[in-house]
Amino acid sequence: MNVKHIMIAAVLFFIGNILIWYQANAQFVWPWWKGRVVLSVLGLGVPAGFFFYYGWTFAVREFESLWSARLFAYALSYAAFPILTYFYMDESPFKTKTIICVLLSLAIIVVQILL
Repeated sequence: MNVKHIMIAAVLFFIGNILIWYQANAQFVWPWWKGRVVLSVLGLGVPAGFFFYYGWTFAVREFESLWSARLFAYALSYAAFPILTYFYMDESPFKTKTIICVLLSLAIIVVQILL
């Protein structure tokens, strides 16, 4: 397994998740974004799609499994979401159920890389 390719996949998924966070939540942060669906979908969704596409390519190549790539990508979504949600919406990620979910996501990443 090429660690460099796993890291590239992780970065691509991370950036994709940041873009998707803004696509879904900019309307709640800035009133200007409300109702600008086409701009949101095309302006943020299309670039995010490219990041996910290439991240997926690297992940599947290295893990040699669609399931492993899927679980890796899913778990990495927890890297961006709590930070952005706390920063913009002041919603704490430090609630018991959130902490447990983040730890489970980290466990998924470790399992996919080490096993």
